[in-house]
Amino acid sequence: MYSAGPVSHAHAVFGSRCELCHVTRAGFFSQQVKDEKCLTCHDGPVHQATQVSTPGCASCHGEHHGAAHLAAVSNNDCARCHADLRTKSGPAHFERTILNFDTKHPEFRAVRADSRDPGTIKLNHEVHLKAGLKGPNGPVQMQCDDCHRAGNDDRPWLYAVPSMATAKSASRPPSAAYMTPITYAQQCAACHLLPFDAHISGSVPHDKPETVREFLVRTYTDYIRQHPGEVKTVWAPLQRIPQQSPPRVARNADEWVQFRVEEAEILQWQKGCKECHSLQQQQPLPVVAKSAITDRWFQHANFDHRSHRLLDCTSCHTQASKSRETSDVLLPGIKICQQCHRSSESAEARCFECHSYHDWSKQKPVKGGYKIPQLISAN
Repeated sequence: MYSAGPVSHAHAVFGSRCELCHVTRAGFFSQQVKDEKCLTCHDGPVHQATQVSTPGCASCHGEHHGAAHLAAVSNNDCARCHADLRTKSGPAHFERTILNFDTKHPEFRAVRADSRDPGTIKLNHEVHLKAGLKGPNGPVQMQCDDCHRAGNDDRPWLYAVPSMATAKSASRPPSAAYMTPITYAQQCAACHLLPFDAHISGSVPHDKPETVREFLVRTYTDYIRQHPGEVKTVWAPLQRIPQQSPPRVARNADEWVQFRVEEAEILQWQKGCKECHSLQQQQPLPVVAKSAITDRWFQHANFDHRSHRLLDCTSCHTQASKSRETSDVLLPGIKICQQCHRSSESAEARCFECHSYHDWSKQKPVKGGYKIPQLISAN
């Protein structure tokens, strides 16, 4: 006689134990569920420290609506605050007025007119997507997923050099919903080699200038120790730098190593590294700007590439094949998302699809206190 309808799947195990959620008074059950009852099993950290008020759990998460997903709250629940956002003190750090995704939602901050990609790697998408591009084994036609894949994709990388991979370079994003970070060893090394000498095969390590210098000194020292007669031989440096100084003849092994290291470093600092990196020429070694490749663009929203895998990449990232500058932000704008995500019969468009109210970084562990008979048996 009290039931307002079946409970959600999450609470189905104690669907007949009303007293576990509803307080009894004089033998009657209270309609309102207090937060203390919810917090017996759940922790729901608040949204923002400066929010004017904290809504009760049941005011957003409504039970007795059948198998509904309790996190699928209505837009009206969010709009109670976000239609006219106010804070306890100081200005609001987010948009003051948002009603829904269809008609009253601002453009994504990451793609507004003044936005720039903070990455420093010099990458020309247009060049990499051209037909007949020179690959490690002949002409290739690169595809988006040669470099960009969701974190749960275990296929081998087409242009990787596995021997160069380290635990750091092979790292995956914290969630499979996001793309695997770009690394030289996984996506670049097979095409963009780093040779250092016409007489010695191999490449310098893709690492800090200090590590490159250590490698060169060690490599040349070992070489001249095994080939002492080469000291007086004139070595022409690997000619990738125009107007490079003429070859020098060394007086001894130490000077020979010095000359070879200097020539190899000129090649790397002025040509090899600079093809992709921004270098600040300093002494004794240049400083390489941090790559600053963004792992996650939407810091205040959730996005899952796996849910969109039926789409061609360029249907959303429309400017990728025309982009020549590192600073280009190639994310889709809100109008592209609204083509599918709208209130009419379409993909989900309610706030919870992309946003979470609770700040789960501040979640506290909950120690359960019930025994199985308490949940499934009636008194």
